[in-house]
Amino acid sequence: MDTVFCNVTAVTMDDQMHVLPGAFVGVRGGRIAYIGRHMPSEPVKEAIDGTGMVLMPGLINAHTHLPMAPLRGWSEDKPLQPWLESVWEIEARMDERTVRNATLLGIMEALRFGTTSVSEMYDHIGAIAEAVAQSGIKANIARGTTMFQGDEFDFRTFPGCVELREAVEQWHDYDDGRIRIEASIHGEYTSTYQLWEALATYAAEEGLGMHVHLSETKKEHEESLERNGLTPAQVLDCHRVWDVRASAAHCVWLDEEDMGMLSRRGVSAVHCPVSNLKLGSGIAPVVRMRAEGMNVALGTDSVASNNNLDLFEEIKLAALLAKVQTGKPDALPAAEVLKMATRGGAIAQGREDECGQIALGMDADLILLDFTKTHLIPCHDVISQLVYAASGHDVVLTMVRGRILYRDGQFPTIDELAVLQELAGYTIPTLFDPKDDESTPTEG
Repeated sequence: MDTVFCNVTAVTMDDQMHVLPGAFVGVRGGRIAYIGRHMPSEPVKEAIDGTGMVLMPGLINAHTHLPMAPLRGWSEDKPLQPWLESVWEIEARMDERTVRNATLLGIMEALRFGTTSVSEMYDHIGAIAEAVAQSGIKANIARGTTMFQGDEFDFRTFPGCVELREAVEQWHDYDDGRIRIEASIHGEYTSTYQLWEALATYAAEEGLGMHVHLSETKKEHEESLERNGLTPAQVLDCHRVWDVRASAAHCVWLDEEDMGMLSRRGVSAVHCPVSNLKLGSGIAPVVRMRAEGMNVALGTDSVASNNNLDLFEEIKLAALLAKVQTGKPDALPAAEVLKMATRGGAIAQGREDECGQIALGMDADLILLDFTKTHLIPCHDVISQLVYAASGHDVVLTMVRGRILYRDGQFPTIDELAVLQELAGYTIPTLFDPKDDESTPTEG
C-alpha cells in the first residue's frame, strides 16, 4: 500500500452518504484500494495520522478561468458588460508566458482550498495544459471561442478553432485522461451560428465535451429572445450544441422550457453563486433545475469576479440562496449541496466513474481537513459542518491520483517562489504596465 490515512472520519459521498468515523483508507497505484476499521495487513509506505481530521473526495470546480488570477481586484463593483470590457483590455495583453504563470498561481490556490479537478475556459490553452501537466491536478480545458458579426469564418483557419485542434492533438487524454480538451462557445451573445455549428460538429466527431456561458444575465437572455425569438439555450439547441456532453455555466435566467430541454439533453448546469451575486447578475434557480432533473455542479468563475477559488464558499452560499429563494430551509439540504461540489462536478466533467466518491477502485482524489480548529468544534454533524462552518483554509492536504499536491503550506510539484518571482518580474508588468499600450482584442 502506498499511503494509508489512519483514524480519519471518512465522508464517502456514496449514495447513502455514509460517514465512517475511525476509518482507514488505503491508496495503491493512484486508486483507493482499502476502506476499513483497522490498518491493512500489507506493508504501507506512508501512514498519515488523521486523528481529528475529515477525509473526503476532492472538490471539483466545474467553471473557472485560472489565467485571470492576476486580475483579482482589478475591476470592482461593476455589472457584467462594463466589467467584461475593462477585463478584456487587460486580457488582450496576455501571451503564452503570462497565461502559464497565472495558471500555476491559480492552480496553487485551487489545491490549497481542496480542489482536485477544474473545468477551465480560456485561450492559450496549450500554456494552460503545460501548467496543469506539471502540477498534477486534473483539468477539462476548453478553448473559449468568440466570433462577432462580420468576422470571416473558416473552421480550418479561424484562430480559436486552430488552437482547439492543436490542443486536442497534443493534450487530449494526456496522462490517461488527467487532462481532457473540450470545445467551447464563449456565449450565444459573443458568437454566431457558423461557429456554433462548426464546433458542435467537431466536438461530436472527436468525442469532446462542450463548455458554454449560458443565460448569465437578464440582458443576455432577453436580447436573444429579441434577436432570435428563442432563448440562448433554445437557439444553441437548434444548432446541435447540446448533442454532446455539455456544461452550461451560470444559467441564472433559464425559463421552465429551457430547464426541461437541457435536462432531456443531459446538460449540466454550473452554479457560480459568488460571481453572479458580485456582478449583480442574479441567482440561478437551482432548486427548479434539480426538480427538472438537471445535474447541477458548482464553480467559482474567475478570481476577477469572485475574488478567490474557495469552493467551500460556493457550497455554503448555494445552500443559503436556495433557502432564501424558496422560503424553505430544507430546499437544498447540506448533503445535496455537498454532492454538487463533488459528484455533480464529476458528472459535468464526464468523470463520474473515476472520482467524486471514496469507494474502492476510484481515483484517490482526496482532501484532508483539520476538524480540531475552534470554529469546527463541537461537531454534531460532519456533513453540516463541511457545508456551513468549514472553509478552504481548513484543508491540510490535497491528493490527486494518490499523489500529494498540497500539504501543510507546501506544493511538492510547483516551485512557489519561482511562480511569484515570475509574477512580479514579468506577468504583472506585462499586463498592467505595458511598454506598448496598443494591444487590441483579437478574434477567436
